[in-house]
Amino acid sequence: MQNVIPAFRIADYQRSKAFYVEGMGFQDDWEHRFEPDFPAFVQISKEGMAIYLTEHAGDCEAGGLIHFFVPDVDRWCDELKNLAEPPNEDLEGLRMMTVVDPDGNQLRICTRLSAS
Repeated sequence: MQNVIPAFRIADYQRSKAFYVEGMGFQDDWEHRFEPDFPAFVQISKEGMAIYLTEHAGDCEAGGLIHFFVPDVDRWCDELKNLAEPPNEDLEGLRMMTVVDPDGNQLRICTRLSAS
């Protein structure tokens, strides 16, 4: 169970929805707006990991960074095709890649390497 849900500031929910849902394979869990034309606050998820996306200016700043630890970063890379550079092992003990969304938020997808 995920105990903490990070939030990313977004400028345009439709653009972000296309990026995360259509491009990265997240599912759109729910959307909240106080009124139909008000900013969106939504939850998306993939493989048991959730993120909040918010158009509300006071919630957080754009340009955040979160780390997702997954069993196989290379599988994620194959699924994401042109959204990320190939995984690297620049940090000891991790194989990882970084995906940057349209608002400059970064998702670092990581797999822990077993000790040799």
